[in-house]
Amino acid sequence: MSNSWSNWSGFVRAEPKLIATPADTNELAELVRTAPGPLRVVGAGHSFTPLVKSEGTIVSLEKIEGLVSHDAARHQARVRAGTRLGPLMHLLQGIGQGLPNMGDIDRQAIGGALGTATHGSGPKLGAYHTQLETVQFVDGLGKLREFTKAADPEMIHAIGVALGAFGIFTEVTVNNIATYRLRRRKWVLPIAAMLRDFETMMRAHRSAEFYYIPFSGYAQFIASDLSDAATTPRPTEDDEAGLRTLRRLRTALRWLPSLRRRLILGAIAKLPAEDYVQDWLNVYASDRQTRFNEMEYHLPFEEGPKALAEIIELTEKRFPEVYFPMEVRSVAADEFWLSPFYKRPTCSIAIHQDAANDPLPFMRAAEPIFRKYGGRPHWGKMHSLKAADFKKLYPRWDEAMAVRRDIDPQNRFVSPYMAGLFGIET
Repeated sequence: MSNSWSNWSGFVRAEPKLIATPADTNELAELVRTAPGPLRVVGAGHSFTPLVKSEGTIVSLEKIEGLVSHDAARHQARVRAGTRLGPLMHLLQGIGQGLPNMGDIDRQAIGGALGTATHGSGPKLGAYHTQLETVQFVDGLGKLREFTKAADPEMIHAIGVALGAFGIFTEVTVNNIATYRLRRRKWVLPIAAMLRDFETMMRAHRSAEFYYIPFSGYAQFIASDLSDAATTPRPTEDDEAGLRTLRRLRTALRWLPSLRRRLILGAIAKLPAEDYVQDWLNVYASDRQTRFNEMEYHLPFEEGPKALAEIIELTEKRFPEVYFPMEVRSVAADEFWLSPFYKRPTCSIAIHQDAANDPLPFMRAAEPIFRKYGGRPHWGKMHSLKAADFKKLYPRWDEAMAVRRDIDPQNRFVSPYMAGLFGIET
């Protein structure tokens, strides 16, 4: 009997010969040596691309999780790669440490978040992989290997964004900071003002992001800054209720955009402004229940407003079924070879489509706009690029591919989808 697997949104499905959950690195190494290939590793299934899809073996690291050790003086923690971000936050808080930044979903495994260059927002804050100090992994021959930033900085930069193809991460040491509090504020402003003052507003806070609500003309801006004030209650989360309202208005008023806009504005006007202080682990994440598919491109920071304006125009002229807010964030430049933020400050723009709808027409129409402005796609979110495209976008692409061949000389981790990404003939 075949096994069935699907990602979180249900868009990517696979029928592998084997779904394996090794209990430790020894079992994982044996799987790499003997299990039906290709082997692809899965975390929480929050990637929207077929990174995990395989007709061979899908490996879950859900049993390889937890805190291994920590260094209080250096604010470092060594954790197993299958550890989910939600539990990890509490583990770190318990030892007086905090992740410097986070995205708004805490369901991912740390290995998957690192491997796909997952990120939060902040012009001086890097993605998760920029915290790497050491990486332990099983290579394509089933050998356990380890690189450290101190001794092997080039290798850390080469494999930090691994895509599950530069070995299967088993343990990582991450550089954190002392536990901290954030003051989080949220308010609404016209999108024209947001685009006009984009750089000033995004750089004015430790972490800033905004959501554009299609067919409204308004954005919801979120700012988070360090605070030593006493904690105050976090308001009840209303994102899911807001999505339900936007979906109802979309369904009822798809062909009446002016009425739809007025009713959305009425709903926005009722949104209370937020202003609260909480420990870091109680601020970043939101509960995402409504399933969706997503495309996210990472553009040169200064190109963000122009690209977003075109995406908004495209959406409101041609895709009345879209109701999910568009998410806009900033990310600091880094030195990791396959990082979308390699050597450039970045504006990230994410667009979403309800999982009940076919996402491809919207995504295919939007992608040329992102590409026109020099965008690099998020590795875990929908895109159509192949190896020839990536070679133009990543200056150290060929060197990264050489490292990958050394780690996996028999292409044990190369599925047909990965072969297309990397330009490998199988």
